[in-house]
Amino acid sequence: MAEIKYLEGMYQDSFFPTFLVDKLKQYMFDTVQFLEQGNHDTEAIQAKFDEMTLAINALQDEFYENESELETGARDSIAETIIPILAHYKIDIDIEELLREREW
Repeated sequence: MAEIKYLEGMYQDSFFPTFLVDKLKQYMFDTVQFLEQGNHDTEAIQAKFDEMTLAINALQDEFYENESELETGARDSIAETIIPILAHYKIDIDIEELLREREW
């Protein structure tokens, strides 16, 4: 896969603290590492994305403490990162379902 451009919108917006965006990126990177192992059924993929999403949810307080939040710009940047990943790995799960655990 070509280099993934993780969370470009969030990195370009000073509203989002870089150290917190780095944490989101790591959660997403871990999910991609899981996908690269291959041979996962839809249920396992969904479970991994649920795990990633719950980890991102847990960062919300840290964003607030740093005068930021996971809002529209963050949602868009997360989706813009995930959509090409889904296409590359030929994952046919709707992004809303994939991120069903989100609280942002």
